[in-house]
Amino acid sequence: MTETLIVSCEELAHVPGKSITTTTVAFPPNAYTPKHRHPGSVTVYVLKGRIRSQLGGSPVGEFGVGDSFFEPPGAIHPFAENGSVTEPAEILAIFVADQDCGPLIIYNDQ
Repeated sequence: MTETLIVSCEELAHVPGKSITTTTVAFPPNAYTPKHRHPGSVTVYVLKGRIRSQLGGSPVGEFGVGDSFFEPPGAIHPFAENGSVTEPAEILAIFVADQDCGPLIIYNDQ
C-alpha cells in the first residue's frame, strides 16, 4: 500500500471556498492503489522511480522522474502503481479542492 504525507493545506484567498493541499505519496516496490477518485483537481509530479497510472478509459501511462500528469475533479482513477519489484517510487501531488482539507481520495465504484 502507499503512504501519503500531507505537507501543507492552505485556503486560496482569491478562490473562496477552495484550498490547495500538497502531499507526497510513497510507493514501495509493487505498491498499488485501487480504483478511486479525487474531490478536486490534482497535478502529480514524479520525484522518484516510475509510476504506472490510468485515468478513466484512457490508456495506461507510465511516468518517470520529472514527468507530470493532471487529473480532473471526480475522474475515475482505476489504479496507480509502482511496477518495480525492487525500487521505491514517490510522487508530489497537489490538490485544489474544498477548503476543509477533507479526504483527498474517495474509494468507491462511482
